[in-house]
Amino acid sequence: MQSDTSALVLFSGGQDSTTCLAWALDRYERVETVGYDYGQRHSVELECRKTILETIRRDFPQWADRLGEDHQIPMRELGAISETAMTEEVEFETGKQGLPNTFVPGRNLLFFTYAATIAWRRGIRHLVGGMCETDYSGYPDCRDDTLKALQVTLNLGMEMRSVVHTPLMWLDKAQTFAMAQELGGSAFLDLVVEHSHSCYRGDRTHRHEWGYGCGTCPACELRANGWQKFTAAER
Repeated sequence: MQSDTSALVLFSGGQDSTTCLAWALDRYERVETVGYDYGQRHSVELECRKTILETIRRDFPQWADRLGEDHQIPMRELGAISETAMTEEVEFETGKQGLPNTFVPGRNLLFFTYAATIAWRRGIRHLVGGMCETDYSGYPDCRDDTLKALQVTLNLGMEMRSVVHTPLMWLDKAQTFAMAQELGGSAFLDLVVEHSHSCYRGDRTHRHEWGYGCGTCPACELRANGWQKFTAAER
């Protein structure tokens, strides 16, 4: 039996997935998380996710009892076959078919398939991911149509009735910062800024008002622009 009061969040330790974790904790009685070591070019986000989970358990009593098991899945074979800027030390540029070379083919499809497998075993109905079509790099596996089709495929292939949720699908980064504040107040917004990680280069040495990062990669630029828009609206 799948529980309608439980959720499994694809949690990378980034701004989007951290906000989605709060979204799920605000709605479901039991929330588990899953992260993937897929051979990414840095392990910073894997460390950040641990810090975020520990901080939520310690500093957010309204959510602490709801936060359940964390699953970490080794998927380094994906990095070995990908040849992308997310899995190799190469410069960021436009790659095949006009997509940025940070696109890892099949990544989100595999992430959700693995998550659905865990959910099937754990009796969890709701799967939550931080993909969006608004502020993103054009990845086809982040599109709403892709994820709706994937939900159908997973349910048919596993004989279950899971629901794939993408709370950020039509939000930009400024609205994502605003959602974090609405869900957990200034304390949670501070957690997102201080401990979540977006930088493609894995830079945790340069601190900006929007968090840590190199400041020049596509992910940092999206986050910085979102923070500027968010803070301007707050004034």
